[in-house]
Amino acid sequence: MMKVLILGNSDTGLYKFRKELIQALIEDRKEVFLALPQGRYIPLLEKMGCNFCEISMDRRGMNLFKEIQLLLKYFRLIRRIKPDVVLTYTIKPNIYGGIICQICHVKYIANITGLGTAIERKGVLSGILLFFYHISLRNASQVFFQNEANRMFFREKRVVTKDRIIPGSGVNLEEHCYEEYPKETGLVRFLYVGRIMKDKGIGELLDGAEQLKKNHSGVFFELAGGYDEESFRDRIEELEKRGIVKYLGEQTDIHSLMKADHAIILPSYHEGLSNVLLEAAACGRPVLTTNVPGCRETFEEGVSGLGFQPKDSAALVGAVEKFLGLPYNQRRQMGICGRKKVEREFDRRVVVSAYMQEIKASHGNT
Repeated sequence: MMKVLILGNSDTGLYKFRKELIQALIEDRKEVFLALPQGRYIPLLEKMGCNFCEISMDRRGMNLFKEIQLLLKYFRLIRRIKPDVVLTYTIKPNIYGGIICQICHVKYIANITGLGTAIERKGVLSGILLFFYHISLRNASQVFFQNEANRMFFREKRVVTKDRIIPGSGVNLEEHCYEEYPKETGLVRFLYVGRIMKDKGIGELLDGAEQLKKNHSGVFFELAGGYDEESFRDRIEELEKRGIVKYLGEQTDIHSLMKADHAIILPSYHEGLSNVLLEAAACGRPVLTTNVPGCRETFEEGVSGLGFQPKDSAALVGAVEKFLGLPYNQRRQMGICGRKKVEREFDRRVVVSAYMQEIKASHGNT
């Protein structure tokens, strides 16, 4: 039986966005191993038929001792399991997993889910990461990119030799079904879903929400997501007391939240391809987001959403005010158009098929 090892940094992303691929692998009689930190979705993944190997890691830290430990964990794991192919997601699994796969002469397929904050901000750390990416990806069987800008960036830096675009993680169109647009009540609700951190544009969103509330009593913002940066906690609590935002914390049923709101807003500085925006469009909700790679691909300007410049609270306010000025039926039609776009371009079955083809090709060349 063919063995497939998946390296990742989060059980949440693996279960929510890649369980269909895992199911397809299991149904194709592959033995699937998962190497990632412990989490609440692990029992569900094990129930599907996966073998779980706990690999703890610091997703953002750069402690040299811990990074060497992670490399050694991957080395021991791959030597023990002897997988036929390894699938890697996110920066550390991509880099460290790719290096160890080359040492152990194992086929591997990487997925660039976004450049990440360190590379986007440039500087010394960016150069170091690109150097290690160059080493880790040079012998990959395939490198999947989720947007063209990220792919061109890696090509210009001569990091990749074999690559392919896929539509992000895609959307499960049955699970994220179309929902009727909320009725007009005089209150327009906007939902932010994402980690509470600077690079998601949370600062601009809070500034914009405060400004908008001064001129529009019928506008309300909800925030769903955990704190990656505690520095925003006091500001959010203050705005919550004033009735400008409502902080919902981390949520598991995002679809129900989207169903109740009139639009999804994401002022992110960078994305691979935003799952939140794809799921919002699938649900039939207009999206208001930044004109950056990974966000702009998810909507058509004025048709299924509105774009604005990143790092600019005034631009965010302008987009929201433009949306508020639209007739109810036009907002509703935006959601319908978003759903059609996702059906045309972002069906998750396309992503699963791409992986199955590449796994078959890599195994055939073993």
